[in-house]
Amino acid sequence: MNKALQELADAGVAVWLDDLSRPRLHSGSLAAMVERGDIVGITTNPTIFAKAIGAGSGYEAQLRELALRGTAIGETLRLLTAWDVRAACDVLRPVFDRSGGRDGRVSIEVDPRISGDAERTAAEAHGLWWLVDRPNLFIKIPATLAGLPAITACLADGISVNVTLIFSLERYEAVLDAFLAGLEQRAAAGDSLEGIESVASFFVSRVDTEVDRRLAALPADGDGRRGSKTGYSWSRVDVAGLGDGTLTFSGAVRDGSMCWRSGEAAGE
Repeated sequence: MNKALQELADAGVAVWLDDLSRPRLHSGSLAAMVERGDIVGITTNPTIFAKAIGAGSGYEAQLRELALRGTAIGETLRLLTAWDVRAACDVLRPVFDRSGGRDGRVSIEVDPRISGDAERTAAEAHGLWWLVDRPNLFIKIPATLAGLPAITACLADGISVNVTLIFSLERYEAVLDAFLAGLEQRAAAGDSLEGIESVASFFVSRVDTEVDRRLAALPADGDGRRGSKTGYSWSRVDVAGLGDGTLTFSGAVRDGSMCWRSGEAAGE
């Protein structure tokens, strides 16, 4: 592990890789990163997979087989990405087991084109959860208004979620409410909360970039980073408080994790 990653790990930061591809899996480079302790998680999105699949390397045989079967393009992409994510989950499974399920997670995102439809988003999340079929999976759901009830529905059904595209403290607060509502529904139904985890992906530099566009000068501590710090403090208070307290003794709820996305400083 290099010095910078070691310093992050020592500070309690769980470093995730924002990339995944078939060559990275087949070459052993991903396994090597995990073995060295460079990363303890992976997040993916449609853009990452579009680039990987578009490059073609490693996907040819599976694409040929799916084409012979007459598989539709949308389902082909779903199967290809699910295969990669399932394999990555297996690579990170030792980390998952050692950490008691806190680390070693891999995220796969629902189709962003349906982010305005709560029912379709929840259905897509259930389908991906079934297709990948690994306990260390996160289903990534955008924090749109329609995404909030989908988050609740997924958690109520025992699906771990990574809520992405959070740009404001107000939306983060709504995400926390959706998260707690899902756990409360599951507990009320008498179902176990064991193994359910969540992470909130708070975007940093995009907020700063927009503020820079509107204002000629910003304080040294940019708005995106200030919002991130406030959001982190909220995660300690609100999630630890567990809503109305009905989940306090459920035995499976831990502090919600926050993922800092697009963390590079604007303009650098």
